[in-house]
Amino acid sequence: MQLMKNETLFETNAYKPLADRMRPATFERFFGQQEIVGEGKLLRQIIVKDALSSIILWGPPGTGKTTLALIIAGLTKSHFEEFSAVTSGIADLRQKVKEAKERRETSGQRTVLFVDEIHRFNKAQQDGFLPHIEKGTIILIGATTENPGFEINSAIMSRSKLFELKPLEDTDIENILKAAMKDKKDGLGELKLKIDKKALDMLVKYASGDARVALNSLEMASKGAFKNNKITAADVEQVLNKRFISAYKGGANHYDLISAFIKSMRGSNPDAAVYWLARMIEGGEDPKFIARRMIAFASEDIGNATPLALVLATSCFTAVTQIGLPECKLNLAQCAIYLASAPKSNASYLAINEALRDVREEKFSGVPKHLANAPTKFDKSQGKAKDYKYPHDFPDNYVSQDYLPPELAGKKYYRPTENGGEAEIKRRLDKLK
Repeated sequence: MQLMKNETLFETNAYKPLADRMRPATFERFFGQQEIVGEGKLLRQIIVKDALSSIILWGPPGTGKTTLALIIAGLTKSHFEEFSAVTSGIADLRQKVKEAKERRETSGQRTVLFVDEIHRFNKAQQDGFLPHIEKGTIILIGATTENPGFEINSAIMSRSKLFELKPLEDTDIENILKAAMKDKKDGLGELKLKIDKKALDMLVKYASGDARVALNSLEMASKGAFKNNKITAADVEQVLNKRFISAYKGGANHYDLISAFIKSMRGSNPDAAVYWLARMIEGGEDPKFIARRMIAFASEDIGNATPLALVLATSCFTAVTQIGLPECKLNLAQCAIYLASAPKSNASYLAINEALRDVREEKFSGVPKHLANAPTKFDKSQGKAKDYKYPHDFPDNYVSQDYLPPELAGKKYYRPTENGGEAEIKRRLDKLK
């Protein structure tokens, strides 16, 4: 392994925050994310075997993206470079690529390029990585907190394997905090501090699955615990912000709040929806996270009963992205109230899930010949498209013919409701039977 000579986030420093000092360099000290880095899991295997190809690590802050990059740096025989989309530009990328080419030509050594917060590059800038990924000049490891479907160039996505990291479980956060309390080399072990159960619980809840937040909060709380060598709930309360203390005493957290918000909209209660929205905004929730959840809700719970819901939710996300807080709270409120008040249907949600089940159970054969594409004379000689009936040649632009594979003939996936605009869809489909 080789690291850059310049200072990086991986460089040893006695003055580094506790969260950086406790960052594990091996899987044995890595807590959480067992679905992707547990024994025998793909990501762990390609890291341990140094069989890396380009990957995207997607997840909230403090869930292990940078830590996994550190583990890769420690295990790979390739040259490892760190590159921040916050502090670097295309000129810096060109220099890294030039060095990677020279390294490959002179020593045959590959270059692994870790790009933190890759979503900070716009899609035109992201295009700069493509030729170098394709030629094998670099192996890209991109880390992002944002949904790659929105923020990462589709060409990069198609050339990379996506791994999603979830917020850490409370038990993982608790284990990380306990390890920091005991660790004499990198943690607080030399201080011989204790922590009471309530204080530990508060730190775990406040972290909301973010190990960095948990460790930074523990470090701050420890600074006020020298009198009795014990971190108490009172010490923790002085560290945590007042908004959290209020939410914690009410038993609410990140996931409970978004759940209450979604369920209130699903239950057609705009008053409750806007209340839970206010709780999330006041608690510091990422407004883009709320907007994305409303986009999903618009299709899952409203669908064709109110098709405009998806348009409004998507526009809301655009507005939130462009203007940010505090102004975007009005966009969020308008959208939430509309979604809560709109006629609802989950028929589209049920339809696609049922169709996916059939596909996964291999309830299909080839495309029926009359539906197949026939761009050439050869295709036509094979009978493709021969018996296809063009609906626009018939009254009301409709003609009865089979569109599903024979084994699924007559299968109904979409069952429209009588709600809102979907009632008109249902009447039309019933008329065509």
